[in-house]
Amino acid sequence: MNRLTTSWGAFTLTRHPEDPRDQLRAWDASDEYLLGRLAEDGTDLSGTVAVLGDRWGALVTALQAAGPGELVQISDSYLGREATRANLARAGAAPDAVRLLTTQDPPPERIDVLLVRVPKSLALLEDQLHRLAPAVHEGTVVVGTGMVKEIHTSTLRLFERILGPTRTSLAVKKARLIHTTPDPAVTPRPNPWPHRYDLPADTPAPGLPGLTVTNHAGVFCADRLDIGTRFLLANLPGGIGRVRVADLGCGNGVVGLAIALHEPDAELIFTDESYQAVASAEENFRTHVGDGRKAEFLVGDGLADVPDGSVDLVLNNPPFHTHQATTDRTARRMFTDARRALRPGGELWVIGNRHLGYHVTLRRIFGNSELVASDAKFVVLRAVRQAQGATAGGPKAR
Repeated sequence: MNRLTTSWGAFTLTRHPEDPRDQLRAWDASDEYLLGRLAEDGTDLSGTVAVLGDRWGALVTALQAAGPGELVQISDSYLGREATRANLARAGAAPDAVRLLTTQDPPPERIDVLLVRVPKSLALLEDQLHRLAPAVHEGTVVVGTGMVKEIHTSTLRLFERILGPTRTSLAVKKARLIHTTPDPAVTPRPNPWPHRYDLPADTPAPGLPGLTVTNHAGVFCADRLDIGTRFLLANLPGGIGRVRVADLGCGNGVVGLAIALHEPDAELIFTDESYQAVASAEENFRTHVGDGRKAEFLVGDGLADVPDGSVDLVLNNPPFHTHQATTDRTARRMFTDARRALRPGGELWVIGNRHLGYHVTLRRIFGNSELVASDAKFVVLRAVRQAQGATAGGPKAR
């Protein structure tokens, strides 16, 4: 059951988008542990309470009932923010009960209580602690939370190096708390994010070798070109001409960038649910293509903001993890969304690990799936949205 019971009430919570078949909860033992400790300690919530990394809004939904002076959520996830909105509305919270910020927004000027749900990405935690540190003062209560398997020595060192002395609690239901005492004497090193690196000389796409790419913290494989993307770049469709192309789940946008550089007449859409990712993609596109080229940069739920039948080609490297859970749910939703957004005859090109069996899912959704390329680890698959009586055709791999 997705019902979280706290000292301030019981709350029915859901993920976004809501799916009655989804067995994953919108909160876990680490959220429960943190909320219980705040109530037990009688933590003063009358000032500015900032909550970083609240995955589905469980923490702020419960805390708004405690009546803090100002409650701020800071999130990199569009889906997480939409879940938060729905959970707050279901709880009867006032529209202005929580100020929703993204990881790209300026943080609050002063923070009296800082609560951190440890993210999967250590880089994102590092970047955000650097950004929030100027707002933390000597009296700020800083408490982090996460499952035991998510909190490592490197996690604690970040809190200690950026904010001050840090200790951990005993584990409860495989969850642990992090307690940090802010020390004004701590002078952290400069924030290393965003990170920039040069694409290697053997990058298999025209125009990309040697280009400097920017990666904001938390973007997948932020310090190098990952091998899956490399394989897709080596097998992109060519000769596509004046078409509308969507880089779905764009990350730093290097795949869409390759298309833009090689296909001057193509119109690009970059979309991801991560604010950090879309910021990276836009910076890379503007740096190497320029402001004069038409492109859209969308933070959202896949292609939900793209009209039906308006795209000619979708390129997709879908994730197969939702935080710590391994699932193909996101990939299935992306494929279904791509089919809706594609015009008849439009194509979806997918890169995935061989063992994931995406060809079966694509056949179920599109009625077809073609193997474009494969190696020992990856496959590139092509699916066509077919008009009645049509046969698969279209561009081939370079």
